[in-house]
Amino acid sequence: MVLRSPFIPIYLGIRKRFLARDTLLYFGLTAVMAKQCEICGKKPVMGNSVTIRGKAKYLGGVGTKVTGISRRQFLPNLQNVRVTENGTNKTKRVCTQCIRGGAVTKLIRAQPFKLPAHEKAATKK
Repeated sequence: MVLRSPFIPIYLGIRKRFLARDTLLYFGLTAVMAKQCEICGKKPVMGNSVTIRGKAKYLGGVGTKVTGISRRQFLPNLQNVRVTENGTNKTKRVCTQCIRGGAVTKLIRAQPFKLPAHEKAATKK
């Protein structure tokens, strides 16, 4: 017997992506792509790779020329981070901007040392 999730994609031509996402939201699931930040949702964007030849004029050359433009993908800088969330530890793929901006709190591996209550009271006297 094969167990299947309640997500059943509905493919209807051009709208298949929207219907699949709607069914995910209907069942309370979230779709996370492999190359997407789990916090802010940053994902790959398309751009141009410009190939240039020649020497720039300010360096003493006759100028640069564009010899080719091809499409490329700009990928987000994703890191695997262990995060404490609701008392449980999970591994998430998070972009570096979210890590630097404090959007995630990293896993605390060792609690800082604390004096026991009876020793703390003895030091105050």
